[in-house]
Amino acid sequence: MARPPAPAHSPSARRRPRRLSTAEYLQKILTARVYEVAIESDLELAPALSERLGNRVLLKREDTQPVFSFKLRGAYNKMAQLSPAQLRRGVICASAGNHAQGVALGAHRLGCRAVIVMPVTSPAVKVDAVRGLGGEVVLHGDSYSDAYAHALALEQQRSLTFVHPFDDPEVIAGQGTIGMEILRQHPQPIDAVFVAVGGGGLVSGVAAYLKAVRPEVKVIGVQMSDSDAMLRSVRAGKRVQLHDVGLFSDGTAVKLVGEETFRLTRELVDDFEVVDTDAVCAAIKDVFQDTRSILEPAGALSVAALKQYAQRHRAKGQTYVAIAGGANMNFDRLRFVAERAEVGEQREALFAVTIPEERGAFRRLCGLLGDRSITEFNYRISDERIAHVFVGLSIASRNEIGQIARTLVRHGFATIDLSDDELAKQHLRHLVGGRSELARAERLFRFVFPERPGALMRFLSSMHPDWNISLFHYRNQGADYARILVGIQIPRGHGKALRDFVQSLGYPHDEETDNPVYRLFLR
Repeated sequence: MARPPAPAHSPSARRRPRRLSTAEYLQKILTARVYEVAIESDLELAPALSERLGNRVLLKREDTQPVFSFKLRGAYNKMAQLSPAQLRRGVICASAGNHAQGVALGAHRLGCRAVIVMPVTSPAVKVDAVRGLGGEVVLHGDSYSDAYAHALALEQQRSLTFVHPFDDPEVIAGQGTIGMEILRQHPQPIDAVFVAVGGGGLVSGVAAYLKAVRPEVKVIGVQMSDSDAMLRSVRAGKRVQLHDVGLFSDGTAVKLVGEETFRLTRELVDDFEVVDTDAVCAAIKDVFQDTRSILEPAGALSVAALKQYAQRHRAKGQTYVAIAGGANMNFDRLRFVAERAEVGEQREALFAVTIPEERGAFRRLCGLLGDRSITEFNYRISDERIAHVFVGLSIASRNEIGQIARTLVRHGFATIDLSDDELAKQHLRHLVGGRSELARAERLFRFVFPERPGALMRFLSSMHPDWNISLFHYRNQGADYARILVGIQIPRGHGKALRDFVQSLGYPHDEETDNPVYRLFLR
């Protein structure tokens, strides 16, 4: 049965990228024109991280490129091969920021116009950099996929040439030059190369080269736990589109991977690692300690995965390469990174401890904690018999968490490990003691809002007039999005209205009404 034609602005309306053999990609990589704008970045030893892991860790320093990201390689390689007529008309792209800078720099070098569609959530440092390079910035949508659809519409309206950030053989080949450099810079054995995956252009290009020249080198793709479209697609055997993507690692926040990149990744990538926000924050700190450079979240994904992979496999004496993909980090976001790095490095443990409300109980609790440094202690009296205490502790290894919890329980203190609880880490550590007898019929939700004017008003104006906000917590952590905790008192029979309200907002969310932490501290 024939499919109806796709609308002009749909991604499926674009011509599908040409499928190339591995030999063809090898030839394209070897003849890519990236060095007219890019440098051959260093492959550096990370001495402190190597010693800690017991493995040789090498960082491919793509954060030192002229636009502080590998993306200019693929963008320029594509643009350098356009016809004079195409260059006269100009180019357009969609990007969260790094590809945008590559296209803008390429256009400046080639003397052509560049229109860049970027999500509203793009870090200001990236938007400003694109404008500084002469790019015409159009802000649209909350994710790359939203910007992509809008760019396709503008491409048709303005007769521009689209420069895809990942699903194009010339772009893939440009990124593949990183794999070529790695093998040239380190001809000795390499056990695995870790590559961040968004749409798949980087991992496809690197894997195409490595598997053609040194097939014994493992290629490990890395995704965020909340933006794992490629991994889900590989497991399903077809491209899977995500409804929402996480915004912390904006450079890999892609809802639908490319057709050609999916094919290559499925055929060539050996394995995947999935990392979370805390692990990435810890990796940013690791790289800073070794290089004094600050990677953006997408740039540190590979390092986080390398650590996780080595620990899980109990590897020793191996040689691993992590591609440090970019350093376009908003300075204000460092507040969030610093706060979460200790938990991500597994050097802080968080507990909810229930103690009797009696004299000497707190002293007994502290005695059981011994010489460990207390990083946080939150308490508010709320009951005549018992008290719930939020405790943060410095630890040397994650193995200590279970030992501490068992010790406390053995001495009569009911204990819950909160070290991996997002509600506890994001909000409740700042809200302990907020119980109220007035908060009847309360439902608790976490929302992620884009940090832009009107987002909160949209939320409030969409609410049913019979609902009442009974709890609201917002904390600006220097990111391009805001995490908000809200308690809503909802009358019986409003279940459908609540579902409709949440779906109409379109913001990532989680209901936390049944979360045990909420019941301990706020209910």
